[in-house]
Amino acid sequence: MIILRLLVMAALFLPPFAARAAGDAVILMYHRFGEEKYPTTNVRLDQFEAHLEELASGAYHVLPLAAIVTAWQSGKALPERTVAITIDDAFASVFTEAAPRLASYGFAYTVFVSTRVVDQGDPGYMSWQQMRQLRDQGASFANHTVAHRSMLDLPAAQNRQEIIAANQRLEAELGRRPVFFSYPYGEFSAKARKIVKDAGFSAAFAQFSSVASAGADRFALPRFAINEHYGGLARFRLIASARALPVIDQTPHDPLITRNPPAFGFTVARKVPGLRVLACYPSHMEVPARLERLGERRIEVRFDEPFPKGRARINCTMPGPEGRWYWFGAPFFIR
Repeated sequence: MIILRLLVMAALFLPPFAARAAGDAVILMYHRFGEEKYPTTNVRLDQFEAHLEELASGAYHVLPLAAIVTAWQSGKALPERTVAITIDDAFASVFTEAAPRLASYGFAYTVFVSTRVVDQGDPGYMSWQQMRQLRDQGASFANHTVAHRSMLDLPAAQNRQEIIAANQRLEAELGRRPVFFSYPYGEFSAKARKIVKDAGFSAAFAQFSSVASAGADRFALPRFAINEHYGGLARFRLIASARALPVIDQTPHDPLITRNPPAFGFTVARKVPGLRVLACYPSHMEVPARLERLGERRIEVRFDEPFPKGRARINCTMPGPEGRWYWFGAPFFIR
């Protein structure tokens, strides 16, 4: 709430300006539906239904993930307010709760599957037969490794084998070789990214709050995680309407940091009116980070304290035209 109040106050000082055509896409990530014993990975059914109703309001374009990546690859424009729906882990509630609701709106979606629990017949997950049924209804399925272990914890050879084996099982059961990959827990490094790229995928998806764009690293694409705590309709509208800040020359290049706090910085690729009110919020601090502005568009972010071990992130936001926020984020992993 503090962040939102600061952003709303900043918007009062912005001049009006026209929106630009962009290749932006907001990629949503869900896990469980109506499984309220797991609030950190679950979205309540009333929340999910409100999300779908909002997406069906006419203000958004819900597109298949493949259509978005293909547009980026070919240089074609995407409609304003493009949104994609992704679901990780193939829990049983995808079949029983999410799929019928998504089908009623005709929304495309992609499910990332870790194959071992499916092969073991775990009742908490969909079966291969259920996935084939959803495939025949238009759902897409993609690679989430065999055992859902963080790629930061495994040697390179084991990471490669996890990917290869999962591809083989998905192709054998669903008849299609996956073209997309999702990092377990959203955790990746420069080395993991290269392994995934070399495996022949078209794109790979992480788990941090940011708007994806044509100019983004296609093997470190962001997704907004949705759960009960972050599933309110006001926040959902803020996310679904967000636009990408055009960023280049981001440092450090590897999110698995060895210097803590990191020397984090980026350049805004073109003139964006109102850049002076950009604010960056680290996950471990209650106040915005200090920004050093080098020239007109280079931003260096300074942290007053190191990140704790584990997963961390930073969100940089500012108000934009038509009430839509610019939203740029980055993950950090500290071992």
